[in-house]
Amino acid sequence: MLWKLMVKYRFAMVLTVLISFLVINPLKTSQATNNNSPLIGQWRSQVQFTTGGFAAVDDLEFMYSFNLGGTMTESSNYDGAPPVPPAYGIWRQIENNKFEAKYEYYATGRPENSTLLDIWDGWRHSTRGVLTENITINGDGTSFTSTITYEAFDRDDNLVADGGGIATGRGVKLKF
Repeated sequence: MLWKLMVKYRFAMVLTVLISFLVINPLKTSQATNNNSPLIGQWRSQVQFTTGGFAAVDDLEFMYSFNLGGTMTESSNYDGAPPVPPAYGIWRQIENNKFEAKYEYYATGRPENSTLLDIWDGWRHSTRGVLTENITINGDGTSFTSTITYEAFDRDDNLVADGGGIATGRGVKLKF
């Protein structure tokens, strides 16, 4: 009789723990899936590299779109020189008002030994850039500061030794 009581007690305890996990776990999901996240929306940021090949650029700006679900798009005011498509990536919440974004783009280059007529075939993929950005949003959710680590990879996916850099960003949320 005592044995049956212990089995029922253990079953009840296991069931209680499982139900607790089922109820609490959805509440702890990343705010990437919660439209209350202050990061979701469109942002414009002034970016200044302090190291690497982009350190000489003093007017670099990024436009971001952070989407519900944890995806994002980034485009800069230099995407046309040389032709560079936007960057695509992912983001996640680390702490309250602290986020991490990782996004990648393909850089292009003029084909070797090409003439002006040859480039009508398009520019060729030359490198891939990977940016990891740590973002801290201010208390009212209208601006952020960030640090960015940039890494460049060649066509064979080897890290380009002098192709990266470190930057800081200051962003504002776009609104009507």
